[in-house]
Amino acid sequence: MSDDTTTLPVAAVLQDVEHVPGAAKPDPIIIADDVVRRFGGMTAVDVDHLEVQKGVITALIGPNGAGKTTFFNLLTGFDAPNSGKWSFEGRSLSGKSAASVAKSGMVRTFQLTKALSRLTVLQNMLLASPNNPGERFVLSWLPFLWKKHEAEATAKAMEILARFKLDTKAQDYAGSLSGGQRKLLEMARALMTDPKIIMLDEPMAGVNPALVQSLLGHVQALRDEGMTVLFVEHDMHAVRHISDWVVVMAEGRIVAEGPPGTVMKDQAVVDAYLGAHHDTDLGDDALLDPEVLARLEAEEEKR
Repeated sequence: MSDDTTTLPVAAVLQDVEHVPGAAKPDPIIIADDVVRRFGGMTAVDVDHLEVQKGVITALIGPNGAGKTTFFNLLTGFDAPNSGKWSFEGRSLSGKSAASVAKSGMVRTFQLTKALSRLTVLQNMLLASPNNPGERFVLSWLPFLWKKHEAEATAKAMEILARFKLDTKAQDYAGSLSGGQRKLLEMARALMTDPKIIMLDEPMAGVNPALVQSLLGHVQALRDEGMTVLFVEHDMHAVRHISDWVVVMAEGRIVAEGPPGTVMKDQAVVDAYLGAHHDTDLGDDALLDPEVLARLEAEEEKR
């Protein structure tokens, strides 16, 4: 499918949204208010208001230590805030466990993949299959009650693995996969739960460049199929290439929002990433240029 047919509907949805922190969205799937997380005397997250639009790819970016992953952990039940509330599809998820959040349709992946290395790729997939009656100890002794579910789950798992070109690895141990393949497995495993939103924590980190384009294509395909995607990423090229909307965090706060082309030129974003180095343009892959990085590091050492 061409870029025009996939991006035009998204552009139409977001075209009237203000390019300001906390901007209201026409159909938000997540709404967060006054979410604060402190560690000792340090405030890691202090988000006044954020809305994530349904059916689009939203990138959450910011310098190291901005609070992005901590915010992810709060929304998905892997950490508890000091204060604040948030809802998913109009239902409060504040204080819910990670399992409850996942069952509601909000599923996440991790920067460091959580594949079980000593299980096969297929077994990793089957572990994510919901509502398996065989997981109950009493029913596990009655195979006629769970055999059908297992067969259906296996067929579904193989179909998803084929989509990610991992079907030939189904019987291999997950620990034998490359870093990029593990990222693909984690994304594939998330789809076993039929999520409404998939939250990806640095999906491109540690991935061989040969697999990056494949990962980007899979993320876009999820959006094109109607799923909402929220992802944390440091690769500015990836952010500009696939995101429909960008949210920028710095020191725990939301400092900018908007389309990628606009946000990369926002002064608040330049300040957040480069401080006083305003002559460096985020829009030209400057952060990925080793020469620019070396210059900034040398200047920082002189300060």
